[in-house]
Amino acid sequence: MSRLSVPLEAFDTCVALFGLNDRNIQLIEDDLQVAVHLRNNALHVSGEMENTRIAERVILEMLQQLHAGEHLDESRVRYLITLARQDRLERLEDLGGDAVAFTHRGRKIVCKTEGQQAYVQAMRKNQLTLAVGPAGTGKTYLAIAMAAVAFRSKEAERIILTRPAVEAGEKLGFLPGDMTQKVDPYLRPLYDALYDIMGPETYQRMSERGQIEVAPLAFMRGRTLNDAFIILDEAQNTTPEQMKMFLTRMGRNARSVVTGDPSQIDLPNARRSGLLIALDVLQAVDGVSIVRLTRSDVVRNDLVQRIVSAYEEHEAKAHKDA
Repeated sequence: MSRLSVPLEAFDTCVALFGLNDRNIQLIEDDLQVAVHLRNNALHVSGEMENTRIAERVILEMLQQLHAGEHLDESRVRYLITLARQDRLERLEDLGGDAVAFTHRGRKIVCKTEGQQAYVQAMRKNQLTLAVGPAGTGKTYLAIAMAAVAFRSKEAERIILTRPAVEAGEKLGFLPGDMTQKVDPYLRPLYDALYDIMGPETYQRMSERGQIEVAPLAFMRGRTLNDAFIILDEAQNTTPEQMKMFLTRMGRNARSVVTGDPSQIDLPNARRSGLLIALDVLQAVDGVSIVRLTRSDVVRNDLVQRIVSAYEEHEAKAHKDA
């Protein structure tokens, strides 16, 4: 058995470190089979030597992130434990130091996982990036952040965001309103990310000037998009024909990002997703990068990470039984 201690500087830091109902510390105790106690303004960790050292490294990293203004939740703590077990915690220094962008309120947007960092680097270096992964990995949000950076640095004159308006249980014709009002719910997540990064007023001004466009994928046909940062979201719901159409819209000085989750395909009649075909066809094409995010890159909510894990296990079992 080993015993180590980590000093704490302030009450607020202690509260944030422990998390709601002490959940953060409980995760460390349960995962590493150690005991963590607070005595005399210091955390005391006891347990097997190796696990105790891992727990200490995780706690010190948690404190560093709190001091840097980062928020700690269960998914973040689990990720830190995983990195500490693999002796890779030092790589997090590269993540927090490099800002991807800033929101309109001045909040720094940073990569929270190595997968997200690889994704951002791919977008910086390639004309076309395809990013696939489960919900909550930041695929859309980081793409829009990079688009905002490209616009502000004058690398792109406009931003174009598009999604396929695939019906998932409800028919567009049965929804009230004109066509714009019918497709607007499909594009709402793109608006939400734009508002957060650019602010509603900036978005409205850019939209009126034609510098930003949010439209269904069907509206892209026949166009050549020059000097633009183009994002195709929810690409798992494109047909092969739609995907080819989109990829050939790129004009002069254009950059494209395609995002999707192959586990959430809503195409009717079991049609094969255009995204899956594109992943096969483009894997060896120069100027194209394919990034595969995993459940360890989920940053939205710890429950989302557990839901993704549960579905992966269920699908693997179903496939094995079949």
